Amino acid sequence: MNGEKESYELKLSGQFYEKSNGFFLKYDEVQEEGTIHTIVKFSQNEALILRSGAVKMRLPFHLNEQQNGSYDSSYGTLLLSTQTNTLVHECTYNEQTVQGMLKLNYNLLMQESPVGTYQMNITFQGV
Repeated sequence: MNGEKESYELKLSGQFYEKSNGFFLKYDEVQEEGTIHTIVKFSQNEALILRSGAVKMRLPFHLNEQQNGSYDSSYGTLLLSTQTNTLVHECTYNEQTVQGMLKLNYNLLMQESPVGTYQMNITFQGV
């Protein structure tokens, strides 16, 4: 929390689908540690990022509420908490088009200690 800003961008292929309880993005990242399978679920006031494979993480978001998640590290499971300040999403899809975005602004705590404030922007479009 020293005021430094860092930006990280990924461009990946994946899947988008809707179920009765929300929208889903599913994709794989290949990192040095191995392949990470990621599912991003979002609906009206909440979102959830689930990662499995080389990284195991559960990071929930609910607008204006603190939510508890976890990150499995080589040192054991760490408790993560999010306090979501902004959660906005848009989706447009039909037979010809799939596109949308998810924007999150949240405070992250690890083991109940503040880590920082983060902005996450996910955009997606069909090809």
